[in-house]
Amino acid sequence: MSKLVDLSRELYHRSPGHPFHPPMVMAQWDTHQEMKAGNTIFRTASYFVSFSDHAGTHVDAPKHFSAEPGAKSIDEMPLETFYTDAICLDLSHVELGAAISVNEMEAALFNSVQEIRTGDTVLLYMAYNKRVHFDDPRWQHVFPGLALESVHWLADKGCKVFGVEAVSPAPEGELNFQAHNACAERGITHIEGLDNVESVVGKGRFKFIGFPLKLRGGSGGPMRAVAVLDE
Repeated sequence: MSKLVDLSRELYHRSPGHPFHPPMVMAQWDTHQEMKAGNTIFRTASYFVSFSDHAGTHVDAPKHFSAEPGAKSIDEMPLETFYTDAICLDLSHVELGAAISVNEMEAALFNSVQEIRTGDTVLLYMAYNKRVHFDDPRWQHVFPGLALESVHWLADKGCKVFGVEAVSPAPEGELNFQAHNACAERGITHIEGLDNVESVVGKGRFKFIGFPLKLRGGSGGPMRAVAVLDE
């Protein structure tokens, strides 16, 4: 029997995201006001929503970090990219703001008693959301992430998508730009803004599903990220 584990963050009015991107705006549009057609009364609720294509739990399209002709937008990415086998590496010991080395990645992989296979999604649990709350102003700035060589290490192992809890895959500043450029160079991408990742630590291999919104020409897409565990 399978168990579904939600790995997504809630989206709500002014929910935090990367400071480079516009804020999430959500306001009530219909308020169950009475509408009438003939003898029938109807009441409805709806909301106006405005957000970045990098809001909440989302995946970056190649177009986000590559200006090269032919870099795919989110609607052009194959659905198979977002329905894969996956593992989770426990990196919860890393310090805030740290750049995770290849040695640390290799140790985490060894401790997981798993292997990275071609086409896998690799989720990286850094316990960031446990240590720094979304509403803490530091949340946008002090996250740990991958050193440049660790991005290449994942690509060398056959990983096509990796995922982090923070708003970026590498620590703030130059390392973050380098990590994005490396994804473009290696033909891989990453998911940002994951939550509840501790629920898949130590669970072995599982299926990862995270289909992004089909935004025409989008540089990324919010997704409902889910792990499917066999229990």
